[in-house]
Amino acid sequence: MAGELFIGLMSGTSLDGVDAALVEFNNEQQPRVLNTHFVAYPAVLRAEILALQHPTENELETTALMGNTLARLYADAVNQLLHSAKLSPGAIAAIGCHGQTIRHRPELGFTLQIGNPALLAELTGITVVADFRSRDIAAGGQGAPLVPAFHKALFAHDKVNRAVINIGGIANITYLARTGEIFGFDSGPGNMLLDAWIKQHLNLDYDADGAWAATGNVIDPLLSKMLTDPYFSLTPPKSTGRDLFNNKWLNAHLTNNSYQPNDVARTLVALTAHTIHNALMEHCGTVDEVYLCGGGAKNSLLKRHLQALLGNIALSITDDLGIHIDWAEAVAFAWLAKQCSDRQTANLPEVTGAKGTRILGAIYQA
Repeated sequence: MAGELFIGLMSGTSLDGVDAALVEFNNEQQPRVLNTHFVAYPAVLRAEILALQHPTENELETTALMGNTLARLYADAVNQLLHSAKLSPGAIAAIGCHGQTIRHRPELGFTLQIGNPALLAELTGITVVADFRSRDIAAGGQGAPLVPAFHKALFAHDKVNRAVINIGGIANITYLARTGEIFGFDSGPGNMLLDAWIKQHLNLDYDADGAWAATGNVIDPLLSKMLTDPYFSLTPPKSTGRDLFNNKWLNAHLTNNSYQPNDVARTLVALTAHTIHNALMEHCGTVDEVYLCGGGAKNSLLKRHLQALLGNIALSITDDLGIHIDWAEAVAFAWLAKQCSDRQTANLPEVTGAKGTRILGAIYQA
């Protein structure tokens, strides 16, 4: 029997574009990815989104207009996905849309992901579920990370202790103990600092496979200085984003003007690897297997550095668990949309710190 079809849309802190996944759910097996599509952010749009990460003139209107622009981009992604799959909008139960994070300030009681879900529903003719994080924050949680509940549903194993690490702009960890214990939090920067650094020096959006960083050497004093940031020593629940780890943060550590740019790049890769490893060792129990997903899982330099730190702990990618590294988060938001549609809770208080489980998401009917 065919299952329900949902579309997951993810546009994360890396600001590379929109991941769209068409996912089938049924009661007998794990979600099945039927089709995928990626829409890249134009350079101008990416720059405009970056500018909104901090207070700007007339930012309320600018943010609202950007939400409309993103909704149209999301609609294009959905329509392309449906066209490729030869499906009509009526075949889709709902779209789960994460939206683009502009601010994430759980310590102040709010988070903001834009993308005008009402307009997206209007443009696609499909029910949209959005604003997944706000209810958890209202319940005293961090509102992030949200994917650990999805990881638990799909990847937990009763024989081994697994860690699933998504390395996007930010790196977040899900710890899945064989006993059923689950833990999750943001370990710190993933790709965002390195992406910003290579954009500044080589005008590239990212360091493909860590090739540029591989030409440099780790600057040990710089790495040690960056590792003293208070965020890394915080006890979870915790989450972070561009509000903390941004160009201002990086420049504050670059007091030595003699550093070579490729050496700084190599050190930023080391920072991601060390903060992931340290977080696993300090906050998680026994770890038998580590699975990576997200853009950072394609960076062989980062993977080699992380494997060296992990020693005998097996390091792999989520492809080996049935979900391709590029689409894990988009599939997660399709799952979150289904949870909301079915009136099922989707946050994990032990991960976010919320007072209890909650149904996440606001529904915009087609």
